[in-house]
Amino acid sequence: MTGPTREFWEQRFADGNTPWDRGAPNPQLAAWLEAGALAPGRILVPGCGSGYEVAALAARGFEVTALDYADAAVARTRTLLESRRLSAAVVQADALQWRPPRPFDAVYEQTCLCALYPDHWRAYADRLRAWLRPGGRLFALFMQFARPAAAQGSIEGPPYHCDIVAMRALFPAPLWGWPKPPYPRTSHPSGLAELAVILERNPEQDKPGNEKGSP
Repeated sequence: MTGPTREFWEQRFADGNTPWDRGAPNPQLAAWLEAGALAPGRILVPGCGSGYEVAALAARGFEVTALDYADAAVARTRTLLESRRLSAAVVQADALQWRPPRPFDAVYEQTCLCALYPDHWRAYADRLRAWLRPGGRLFALFMQFARPAAAQGSIEGPPYHCDIVAMRALFPAPLWGWPKPPYPRTSHPSGLAELAVILERNPEQDKPGNEKGSP
């Protein structure tokens, strides 16, 4: 696999080198919940990390499935849930290969896409679409971390910069319904930032004669 391996992520957790970890849920999650944009249902959190968002969603009555392939992330999420007496399914698997028994109402995508080497983004985008029911919604936080060397074509990360133009190509209309910009920008103490975008899986594309866009 090109890019970061399971061993890479395990070492990052072991060394405490986790600058993406806020120690709390992303504030954009609370904003979506308070606005009613994200209502209780079946939701998947891929790349769940330490599980803060998993616990927050479980506490609000969601049926949550957390997904990660790093032992440390799975252990942290389970420990957090146990400490708060909350329930969620925690699955250890490769996001590029995992297939759930049935689709979800929503996916909360915060750190999985930007952690994958861009060569794997197309396959991951197909997985995201397959994980959602028709009309389901993708709550995406697209990482904004452009490095100077990108001007010469270098690909540096993780985290990898999720340029919004590239995201439009990765999640194209009419397979996905896009809201109009501008998009809320969430800053991080480490200096990173994310653009918050809610995409809807267009059910019209699943009708006979239309391209499904996912296996």
